[in-house]
Amino acid sequence: MALCVGLFTAARAGEPTAFELIKEANRYVGEPAKDRVVQVRSEKSIGTLIPNIWWVVLYDPDATMKATEVKFGAGKKLDVKRPFRLLEPAFGADKQMDRDKLKIDSDAAIKKAMEEPLLKDLKILATQLKLEQSNDTALGTGNTGQGLWKVRLWAAKLRDPSRDADIGEVWLSALDGKVIKTDLHINRVD
Repeated sequence: MALCVGLFTAARAGEPTAFELIKEANRYVGEPAKDRVVQVRSEKSIGTLIPNIWWVVLYDPDATMKATEVKFGAGKKLDVKRPFRLLEPAFGADKQMDRDKLKIDSDAAIKKAMEEPLLKDLKILATQLKLEQSNDTALGTGNTGQGLWKVRLWAAKLRDPSRDADIGEVWLSALDGKVIKTDLHINRVD
């Protein structure tokens, strides 16, 4: 665990957080879309716990599918497009989050997920994050519509530490960092 925290601290100095990327994305969209966050997601991190490829999806009333997506790599804008998001309105995934209620940033979400007791003896190698609106009342949070971090984790395999295994997800409230759900399968490291 100490190694993971060390990797996390060292990597944090160079990579922007999700909230910093939201501010940066505002530079590449029209005024009606600024700060109207629908989703923030990353690719799986490589060589560190902090992902460096991110997409920020903003609600854009001027776009045909009501979304503009800004892709970042190592904190730099790589692409801006208006994605085809046909199914998202059917599942409520096109609703914007209340930016003022997003208090837990990506670095804090990773740190909080790493505190799960099941992970204490594992060497966590990579993460993948997604911030989206919670529309699942079955979670029992009573806060439908709040921001929800889904932190997917990969750990070193026991028999071959050079390989990793997807061990599942930890879901956290973006409002207060409370763990809402864990779906961890540590047996996958065998």
